[in-house]
Amino acid sequence: MPVSQISVLSPSPESAWERLEKFLHERRSTSVPVDDPESFERQLHTLFTAAEAEVIGEELAKFDLDAPVVEIDGVPHRRVLRSTETYMTSAGPVRIERSLYSTRQEGERAVCPLELRAGVVEGFWTPRAAQQATWMVTHLTPQEAEEGLARMGGMQPSRSILDRLPKQLSERWEVQRQEFETRLRAAETIPDEAASVAVSLDGVMVPMKDGQRQEKRRQAAEEGKHQRGPAGHREAGCATLTFYDEDGDRLRTVRMGRMPEPKKASLKSMLAEELKAVLRQRPDLELVKLADGARDNWTYLGEGLLGEGLRGGKELVDFFHAAEQLHAGLAAAYGETSSECQSQFAKLRHVLRHEIGGVKKVIRALVHLRDEHRRSRKIARVLGYFRRNRHRMAYAELAFEGLPIGSGVTEAACKTLVTQRMKRSGMRWRHDGGQAILTLRALAQSERFDRGWALLRATYKHEVTLPAKVIALPRRLT
Repeated sequence: MPVSQISVLSPSPESAWERLEKFLHERRSTSVPVDDPESFERQLHTLFTAAEAEVIGEELAKFDLDAPVVEIDGVPHRRVLRSTETYMTSAGPVRIERSLYSTRQEGERAVCPLELRAGVVEGFWTPRAAQQATWMVTHLTPQEAEEGLARMGGMQPSRSILDRLPKQLSERWEVQRQEFETRLRAAETIPDEAASVAVSLDGVMVPMKDGQRQEKRRQAAEEGKHQRGPAGHREAGCATLTFYDEDGDRLRTVRMGRMPEPKKASLKSMLAEELKAVLRQRPDLELVKLADGARDNWTYLGEGLLGEGLRGGKELVDFFHAAEQLHAGLAAAYGETSSECQSQFAKLRHVLRHEIGGVKKVIRALVHLRDEHRRSRKIARVLGYFRRNRHRMAYAELAFEGLPIGSGVTEAACKTLVTQRMKRSGMRWRHDGGQAILTLRALAQSERFDRGWALLRATYKHEVTLPAKVIALPRRLT
């Protein structure tokens, strides 16, 4: 019997478990090798998963209640129907007969005690099957997850079901997001060897499925506004909180991601709460604030965190962004591919990175170039960049103290959280669907997936009891 036909309602004369035992007995009673080891392994796996699904289905059916009245979270519900339903287990689908109940108020949907007691996810998945499927679509597209699960055997949900699952979970997560995040933070311990903590903000453009890309670009042009990035793209936000030891080696990173929103409001709030929790536990940690030169990021990392009651900390423009700006200024003066540009860049980059107060020498060099190339707006902009951020460029001093000088962790978060999963060929996203992926991937990349899943799973379980003097009918297995 194929796995997809397993049922605990009307089992065949020979159960999946019996077929497995029969197969094993036949193979163990002969010393002749199988003709095709690959086919044998596939057949054996199919039989084992069929038996596994059968047993899971039998246990799942025990959560059913068949009584005139039950109380769900203390509220009486009356039985309205008995019917069969298919549930997806980690070994494959099973069909189970169960009872449905309702308060019989107008417009209210019937509920199933079996699902509430067992914590069935979205009325379809057993908890373990849902966890496995969620992990798959967190890292792979629904199509890739469908193909991967099919090759492994066991459950084989369709790509459309896999596509809906993270959105359904994210909707629940968003309702209790702040509570869940607080509980996740409370359960964590900062590494003993941590000597500093770095916080950083950045953004990455995401292709949006809004159907109005050209219209928005046209409207922005008419209003004289500059729209960043290609038409139909908006900036998603990424933030990181990273622990480093006294040698400046990374220990652990918490990654956060939010779909496009005004001023990265929720992302900034999340980062502040993470940092508050860390400094309450370890006020001795040296705080480093890292970002590129974007003014909004520094407004928040400076004044914004100050408004959150988070004082102090050392501000540092990511060294690699600063080096890119330096190279752009030199290229405007000498030509990007010229030997003079390359030699001057190597010299000044070394000065900026390794000399105490090196940014002063870089600024003097840029002033000299500006005076020689007064028509170059690029050199003037680069000079302004270094002057504006000179107090955030003490790279040699902070590196000597074992503190990080680059926001590469956040750059990596932009790449792994967003780009690798959400910017494949032809992809476009709506806000809710994109946030579902960002939330789940951030949990996975922050070593929080299992604990986050436990919080989500608990929302599907409810207390279902029998009122006094009410007896449930026994469930028939045959």
